[in-house]
Amino acid sequence: MSIDPLVLLAVAGGGGLGGMARLAVSNVVTRYLGAGLPWGTLVVNLSGALLMGMLAGGLGLPGPVAGPAWSLLAIGLLGGYTTVSSFSLQTLTLWQQRRMAAALGYVALTLGTGFAALLAGTWLAGGLP
Repeated sequence: MSIDPLVLLAVAGGGGLGGMARLAVSNVVTRYLGAGLPWGTLVVNLSGALLMGMLAGGLGLPGPVAGPAWSLLAIGLLGGYTTVSSFSLQTLTLWQQRRMAAALGYVALTLGTGFAALLAGTWLAGGLP
């Protein structure tokens, strides 16, 4: 099965823009809220979940093959914007600092509010009754 070159270009372009947006948002949030907890990554992941919900509600989930619009926005832009790797590393860092309650709280906060943001985005886009 081959991949449409337009889809590849959409994912690459969106991924680059999403990565730059993640850096910018994370830096601004950290500047205002401090580095005591990884607030920047939390805000990035929550806003990404909200936007993904809005895309899913507005565009619908893709079929077996994602088209260029979904590839650009969901896979590329939001895939480059949100990050599980940073979330995981920051959780490990908190754990290694023996801040177990902070590490577990960060995991619970990220997962719980991330899913809530996804539902809210889907609802805002009219995808939930």
